[in-house]
Formats: sequence, structure tokens, C-alpha cells
Amino acid sequence: MSLKKTFSADGKTCTVVFSVNPTAAAGAQRITLVGEFNSWDKDATPMKKSPDGSFSVKKQLDTNKQYQFRYCLDGNVWINDWKADSYVRSELANDDNSVVDTSLPKAAKTAKKPAPKSAAKSGTKKSAAKKSSEK
Repeated sequence: MSLKKTFSADGKTCTVVFSVNPTAAAGAQRITLVGEFNSWDKDATPMKKSPDGSFSVKKQLDTNKQYQFRYCLDGNVWINDWKADSYVRSELANDDNSVVDTSLPKAAKTAKKPAPKSAAKSGTKKSAAKKSSEK
């Protein structure tokens, strides 16, 4: 299982690829993605089955939000994503829901450029030369 996220250039949307591997699919013939983004409708977002037995689907979501979701296997077995961003307690069942977080990644901090070595060295040499001449 996995969640692959790609953010739009304008930062308004996040395309998430939801995947269920063959082991987690456990021989299911049909898997649907069910969550807050489709009003928990078991039929709204069917996943595509690959020849290797895995399932996947792309979903475009708004950024900077968290969405609860689960996978429904063959219409009656509910499973979570083993690699979800987090988990929250379900209000309707005695179980957890997976969570996908579409927060924009924080920009990497840019390091300050150090002063050129030649400038630092020349300043040191001059001051050292002045000190030795003062003695």
C-alpha cells in the first residue's frame, strides 16, 4: 500500500495515487476508495486492478487538508492503508480510519553563503602584519 502525492504548480491541488498491493488485496475482485472526498460512497471511486493483483486510483484533492479514507474490498471488507500519513478513530465504527495529508511541503531553507575565503584570508594577514610591526 502506498500514497504518492504530486502537487500542482500553483499549489492548489494535490494528485494522490492510492495503491493496494496484492498481499493487502487478499484476492479481492473489486476494491473501492472510500472517504470524506466522496461522501463515503462505496461505489464512487472504484480502483483499477493490475495484472499482478494490485489496485490503484488517482484522486485530485485540495491542498492543505486532511482527508479520512479506507479501502472497501468486494463491498464488505474494510481495510486501512498501511502507509497512511496518520490514523484517527472512526466515529461510526470501532476502528480507525486512514488519513492522507495534502499539506504543501515546506520549502527547504536556503543556507547563507559563507564569505569568500580570499577576502577572509587577506583581512587576517593584514591585521597580523600590523600587530607584528607594532611590537
